[in-house]
Amino acid sequence: MSHRFWAIPLLFAIAAVLLALGVTAIDDRLDTSLRLPFLFAGGPEGARSLLAAIITSMISFTGLVFSITIVVLQLTSSQFSPRVLRSFLEDRFNQVALGVFVATFVYGLVVLRGVRGTAQVDPFVPQIGVTVSFALVLASVLVFLAYIHHIAQSIRAAAILASIADDTRALLDDRFPAGDQPAPVLPARPLPGGPTRTIAARSPGVVQWVDDSAVASAAAGHGVSIELLRAVGEFVATGAPLALVHGHASFDDDPVHAAVHLGRERSMDEDVGFGLRQLVDIAERALSPGVNDPTTAVQALDHLHDIVRRLATRALPPRQRTADDGHLLVSVPQPGFDEFLALAFEEIAHWGEDSPRVRRRVHIALRDIEAAARPEHRPVVARAIARQQGPPPHPAVDALSPSDTGLR
Repeated sequence: MSHRFWAIPLLFAIAAVLLALGVTAIDDRLDTSLRLPFLFAGGPEGARSLLAAIITSMISFTGLVFSITIVVLQLTSSQFSPRVLRSFLEDRFNQVALGVFVATFVYGLVVLRGVRGTAQVDPFVPQIGVTVSFALVLASVLVFLAYIHHIAQSIRAAAILASIADDTRALLDDRFPAGDQPAPVLPARPLPGGPTRTIAARSPGVVQWVDDSAVASAAAGHGVSIELLRAVGEFVATGAPLALVHGHASFDDDPVHAAVHLGRERSMDEDVGFGLRQLVDIAERALSPGVNDPTTAVQALDHLHDIVRRLATRALPPRQRTADDGHLLVSVPQPGFDEFLALAFEEIAHWGEDSPRVRRRVHIALRDIEAAARPEHRPVVARAIARQQGPPPHPAVDALSPSDTGLR
């Protein structure tokens, strides 16, 4: 639900309606004029005036908050990357803040309809309801102050980079847990006497996630091997090959289409490369002549260094499911370490060629990754270092040292 910006405000509005109806019913059942010091003590006219003021101010307040959010989204998109907007829309605090303001407005409307009569003719004032409405206004003020602080902090370059990097690290730990050993590679091949058939995509989209278990279950039930042709994060056009079925011509395509989720854009569901891509995009935008902010680029490189170093210390086994007898059920392509490394550093090294700080930071990161890498990954890093043109721009680039920190 977090990816639907309107969902939480809608839930808050529904809860406000139910709360207002419940509190008004309690007031009506009591049907007495309570004389407690913290309850509203005015008549129907005063209650209507107070609730009308709350309703008018809160709808303006909500519009102001929504405008601030739109401006922040526009600023973030132009300054960093359009791909980081998703994290702002999924920010739970922003959704809750807007929900509190909407709930206060809706609650006041519902309580206002419960005020009846005048001071002289059949008066009824839901004292508890009006008091709760006033308390919601005070809560909205506190939430607004927290919202301003949250927005000011969230648009800082360091906060945006850290948020993307943290999401990427969490996904990396889930996809490639530390300490795992590589599984044996079982190439997809036609079963004895079975044909090979292509499954075409029914609609265009980016592969966001794949349900390996569902595909493996369908393959086991029909005695086939299924080889997906598109990795998570890749775009598939309508009618383009999506998978190969080895071993049975009459296999039903529906389980494969249901298990491969296509969306409008890449997501962080299973796509580690998308996290790297966002960091690289921010670094490239920072290195553009219009922005000229190598410090932000170096901050992005710091996170890329850490993420790729973690990848270099872990096995990246093929994404496969096999039957008990070793028969391959499903194979899903995924990037290798060489592709992750190239994605993280090649473009930044190209666009930052004229920046000594960027060149130095890339060189330091690659040297450190090479030293920490598993044996099967080390030649890839060595080739990346060899592709770096020219001598290091600083005499201390071959080793990480405290003095390097101040030069970035």
